[in-house]
Amino acid sequence: MNPFSSGTRLRDMIRAIRSCKTAAEERAVVRKECAAIRAAISENDQDYRHRNLAKLMFIHMLGYPTHFGQMECLKLIASSGFPEKRIGYLGLMLLLDERQEVLMLVTNSLKQDLNHSNQYIIGLALCALGNICSAEMARDLAPEVERLLQFRDPNIRKKAALCSIRIIKKVPDLAENFINPAASLLREKHHGVLITGIQLCTDLCKVSSEALEYFREKCTEGLVKTLKDMANSPYAPEYDIAGITDPFLHIRLLKLLRILGQGDADASDCMNDILAQVATKIESNKNAGNAILYECVGTIMSIEDNGGLRVLAINILGRFLSNRDNNIRYVALNMLMKAITVDAQAVQRHRATILECVKDSDASIRKKALDLVYLLVNESNVKPLTKELIEYLEASDQEFKGVLTAKICSLVEKFSPEKIWYIDQMLKVLSEAGNFVKDEVWHALIVVISNASDLHGYSVRALYRAFQTSAEQETLVRVAVWCIGEYGDMLVNNVGMLDIEEPITVTESDAVDALEVSIKRHNSDLTTKAMALIALLKLSSRFPSCSERIKDIILQNKRSFVLELQQRSIEFNCILQKHQNIRSALVERMPVLDEATFSGRRAGSLPTSVSTSTGTARNLPNGIAKPAAAPVADLLDLSSDDAPAPSSSGGDFLQDLLGVDLSPASAPPGTSQPPKAGTDVLLDLLSIGTSPPAQSSSSASNILYSIQDDKASLANLNGLASLTSLSPNATSASPAPMMDLLDGFGPSPQKKEENGPAYPSLVAYESSTLRMTFNISKQPGNPQTTLIQAIFTNLSPNVYNDFLFQAAVPKFLQLHLDPASSNTLPASGNGSITQSMKVTNSQHGKKSLVMRIRIAYKINNKDVLEEGQVSNFPRDL
Repeated sequence: MNPFSSGTRLRDMIRAIRSCKTAAEERAVVRKECAAIRAAISENDQDYRHRNLAKLMFIHMLGYPTHFGQMECLKLIASSGFPEKRIGYLGLMLLLDERQEVLMLVTNSLKQDLNHSNQYIIGLALCALGNICSAEMARDLAPEVERLLQFRDPNIRKKAALCSIRIIKKVPDLAENFINPAASLLREKHHGVLITGIQLCTDLCKVSSEALEYFREKCTEGLVKTLKDMANSPYAPEYDIAGITDPFLHIRLLKLLRILGQGDADASDCMNDILAQVATKIESNKNAGNAILYECVGTIMSIEDNGGLRVLAINILGRFLSNRDNNIRYVALNMLMKAITVDAQAVQRHRATILECVKDSDASIRKKALDLVYLLVNESNVKPLTKELIEYLEASDQEFKGVLTAKICSLVEKFSPEKIWYIDQMLKVLSEAGNFVKDEVWHALIVVISNASDLHGYSVRALYRAFQTSAEQETLVRVAVWCIGEYGDMLVNNVGMLDIEEPITVTESDAVDALEVSIKRHNSDLTTKAMALIALLKLSSRFPSCSERIKDIILQNKRSFVLELQQRSIEFNCILQKHQNIRSALVERMPVLDEATFSGRRAGSLPTSVSTSTGTARNLPNGIAKPAAAPVADLLDLSSDDAPAPSSSGGDFLQDLLGVDLSPASAPPGTSQPPKAGTDVLLDLLSIGTSPPAQSSSSASNILYSIQDDKASLANLNGLASLTSLSPNATSASPAPMMDLLDGFGPSPQKKEENGPAYPSLVAYESSTLRMTFNISKQPGNPQTTLIQAIFTNLSPNVYNDFLFQAAVPKFLQLHLDPASSNTLPASGNGSITQSMKVTNSQHGKKSLVMRIRIAYKINNKDVLEEGQVSNFPRDL
């Protein structure tokens, strides 16, 4: 006989396949055997049909296509003999699924076999139907299956119950037909029938509220009695597993009782006693006992309130945590996370054990325990729990530090009782795992330090100490550099010493050394080095004795390959050399950062607007309010310099007005982009030269610390060439030169000539408290340049101090502001302030002038901010 003919025995084919050395040989053997089987099928070979189908099933399990043998399954099922039917049904379940259209052809054969006189053939049909039943087959065969639930043989009843589960899942509308037969199965003595009947009732409760109410009313007491008999039953060798009678039936009963007791006080009361008995009687030294206890705990936590039972259940989970089996500890932690919403106080008693699980060697247990500890923390226990977690942070694995650090930072921020404790804990985290801390965390720390005015000295000294010992932690270095730049004079002079502090001696040179080290460290990134350069610039004003050394350090980056550092070095050097008159105002201390606004941004919401003295306010992306005004999109031509376009968002308006494009490079032309953090930087360019008003929370993005976004940073520094605001304290006998940070690339001021054309005075801005008038003139032979003298008049009875005028123009204009005549504006129009400016229009004759203004002043030491826009210039300007 040909070894690969249709008559080859199954074992011979398996042996031939297993003897293959390569995959190619195996494919060749399978291909030959499939060819032989196809030939036998085409010849309608009935003698070896069952053997051929058995071979096809083995070939199918190897992953080869066997669709050509599907009809052979149907032919074997239609035969009269039990062996042929057995192979046919087995092939049907293996080679076909409910999506196959050919399955519809077997419905009639199944119906005949379900009504067969041979119980074994009935069993075959029920097994096949329970595995591959489709919705159409379920509707056609449900009556036969329902009838078989009352069959005399327990094995048939068991299989019929399992088949019924499949039917009601496919067609939930048929559930009501199975309620009464399923209830009768709950009275069975045969454990196999009983466990399938309980599972059928469980699934009926899930798909039918009518079934749930029926079983809750009629069957709860019977199920409780069955569970009690199981718990108190004597030794039964046929059902005993590890000394427990049929733990699988225990678990199914508990799951059904959980569904029946959930949301029903009467049913819950009925099962309280037996649940307490099971929870106390079952031993936990065997896995079978632990499985029953786990399900018992789940049932107790799901049914209606019983405080004593829940404490008992949580204590069982506490015992599970002491088990050496990792699986048991994991499921206990998982259940405790659900239990904490029900009885947090009982879970708190096992806090010490849960903390030990955080230190477990198993990574999944560590993570689950950490999640549970996070849920356990509240205002009363945050200090001890945080202390434990930070102590473990020192010894934890590197791959776990990131998760642990994020949880600790979140807990400290959420439940901090006082700012000094918050600062201390964050410093510990930064010192141990600063490289794992996310940016928003150390940003929040800077905001908190900024708001804690009485802790500025303490914070900078603590950070300086930490910097000396943990300089490898990048985020710690950034926070330390920021604080040294802001509060370096407090560090040197030991300002604000607390009783808990140890004295520390730091010289001006030591503070500069720390910043120099942070710049020269090989592993410092761009952000850290840029922050250090800014801090050095600030210290140059506060440490005059070290200004030359600071200048040398800044100049070392003049030839840096990193454009950002090179640009900062060149521009900061210009400030140090040529602009001593504005340096002190430019690098003054940051104003208090608004915590509420920062929190709102972290949560993804825009901060609220700030009210001004000019009337209605509106929201801007950085929280600065401006008075509502008529749209000026067409006047400003915001979309391009060539053609007008519809008005874009507020963020885009400000970007275009300041001459900086912050939209992503990948965005197609003309698309509107949402405001970015860079918008804050651009608006805060207006705060140069004086301490911004307290209402302006956007000062957090001060020019000297706008380093989080490289693009925004470049826009920030370049913006100084076109956006100028000089402090009136910098005035001198002769006109002050234009602030040119790019060393001569900006336009130089020119003296006004008297022979140019004259224009009538223009009231550019007027509110109930302030009037600004523009006197406009032109230079002969230079029509693109307009000379403007602004005259400010106080209309209120209060004197305005620290008066500051600022302006911004679109990209096609260039603006140069001269210093103001004074910084004090007399009350009631008894005097005025004048300030000259020069505007150059590159689109002269095509577009007229337009300007955004901002005026800040103080009334009785209270900051006031007024904003507006000037668009009523003569068209020929």
